[in-house]
Amino acid sequence: MGIIVSVIVGVALTLPISSAAICAAFGLTGLAGGAAVAGCCAQMVGFAVMSYRENKLGGLISQGLGTSMLQMGNIVKNPKIWIPPTLAAAITGPIATCVFKMRMDGEAIASGMGTCGLVGQIGVYSGWLNSIADGSKAAITAFDWTGLILVSFVLPAILSTVFCLMLRKIGWIRENDLRLENM
Repeated sequence: MGIIVSVIVGVALTLPISSAAICAAFGLTGLAGGAAVAGCCAQMVGFAVMSYRENKLGGLISQGLGTSMLQMGNIVKNPKIWIPPTLAAAITGPIATCVFKMRMDGEAIASGMGTCGLVGQIGVYSGWLNSIADGSKAAITAFDWTGLILVSFVLPAILSTVFCLMLRKIGWIRENDLRLENM
């Protein structure tokens, strides 16, 4: 289920619809919320990092802390550019849920925000604080922080880059396929 939730919510984040509203409507928290955060981060960080050669720092920041929706026009032109961050989401979703037991126990809307303004990470953190306050968690551990950083930033960046390089090598992604206009 971590794979399914991560991929679906991540794809919804990149589409011109509101993944945050979907997560809020379904009350997506807990482990499912953690998988949703992972999928959204995979899309945002994935597109930001794999398009760095075309978009430089401005593209990295606007997609990584803003929205991967900026790539929608490029996805319409070449849907294959969506493969790397989607595969990254399929990998990070179950890592978030099964390995790190990453829960998003903050507000459900944060499950669909990814790295946008770091709202997803703040939601996970506020959930940790709520769990400490109600006694269900003793403390925030280094393992918690490691999981949040790996799932939110490190793994999406590495995985999307590797998959993108593979697709560039076989010609499925070409130079400037990820270029944002006016960058």
